[in-house]
Amino acid sequence: MVTAALVAIPATALALGVVPSVADDPIAPPSPSTGTDIPETYFGPPPSRSFSENNESLVGPVKLLKAGTIDKKAGTTTLPLYLGQDKAGKNVWFILTDTTDQDNADALGLNFSAKLGYANVGNAVRDAWLQKDAASLLFETAEVDFSPKRVLVPGKAPNAFPPKVARPGSVGDANYTPYVRLVDAPGTPIYNAPVVAYDVTAKQLNFCKGGVDHSLVHDRVVEICPKEPSNGQGTVTLDTTEIFSFGRPATYISTEASDPVVATLDSGTFAPALADLPVGRDDSAFSAIERLFVVANGQTGVENPQRQGLNSAVLGEGDPLQVIGGIPTLANDYSPAWDLNLGFWTDEAINKGYRARIIDEFQFLDLVEGGWITGESGAPFGSTGIVVNCPIIARSL
Repeated sequence: MVTAALVAIPATALALGVVPSVADDPIAPPSPSTGTDIPETYFGPPPSRSFSENNESLVGPVKLLKAGTIDKKAGTTTLPLYLGQDKAGKNVWFILTDTTDQDNADALGLNFSAKLGYANVGNAVRDAWLQKDAASLLFETAEVDFSPKRVLVPGKAPNAFPPKVARPGSVGDANYTPYVRLVDAPGTPIYNAPVVAYDVTAKQLNFCKGGVDHSLVHDRVVEICPKEPSNGQGTVTLDTTEIFSFGRPATYISTEASDPVVATLDSGTFAPALADLPVGRDDSAFSAIERLFVVANGQTGVENPQRQGLNSAVLGEGDPLQVIGGIPTLANDYSPAWDLNLGFWTDEAINKGYRARIIDEFQFLDLVEGGWITGESGAPFGSTGIVVNCPIIARSL
């Protein structure tokens, strides 16, 4: 497990301030005209621009979660907003991002994840049923409190991570999980259905032009509009996070974590039920998870092209630029349930100048094998036991 600072939250949290954030780190690929004598307009579209004509596994950009729209400049995605109820009669406002039902994934523009079918362990999955109108769901009751204020205070210099104080802005009860088994659907598929607001009315969520009250909604919500005339079901816009998969820049949304500090870092919901998912198994039989590789002590500096890691993120310099495993179109082992593997550059690696931005899983593992990256305080590298729910949105290459 990671240091106790990743679990314990000091009682002084409310008395301390919040770390400011800055714009996302610009990791999008440069113009293909860079270094040439012709403008970008002379270049044709990337090979995978149209799946009907080419293969999406080739060069991107590729929108993976096709249900939504993407604003690259703002770093956001806008998705359909769904309304259900739980058995306590309270409103459940949620999004859909992934499913084990391949046909419905194609029909709704969701990510398909075969691995998610093995997530029904302990409390990691809860049940839901189609209501009579077949347009909404009835959930097993699980409450999410969105009223807390997110608080993040850096640790003592030179290491901002682990933070001195970390308090998530939303907390699920022991029964809350975004993974939902649709009991009365064919094959009882599992869906990834993160809750973005709970026990509030549409009138309370009328933030169609921003100005969101985060005591009512998920901290990643930028806009939420329950009554969008264009599609009749409403929309919600959320901040995305930049990451790398097999050397390719991509984006996802981090909505829940089984650890309160990680939930705070990701502006997500603390969902302890996710800790029931077995970790450390990666691509073995019956595994529901995929690995997430996080650097704790990478280089810092907003303008530094080698910037990466939790120290930088806690300082408010931008996304930590983590490395993840397989995603749709690059591999068939994708899961939105990520097993957090935390690595620390050794003093020797830093002194030799080896510390640099890592963009590929096997590049990361090669550095682990060489002894240049270890677990905390020189411990063996591996799973922290923390699970993060991070549906993939798109890849840029």
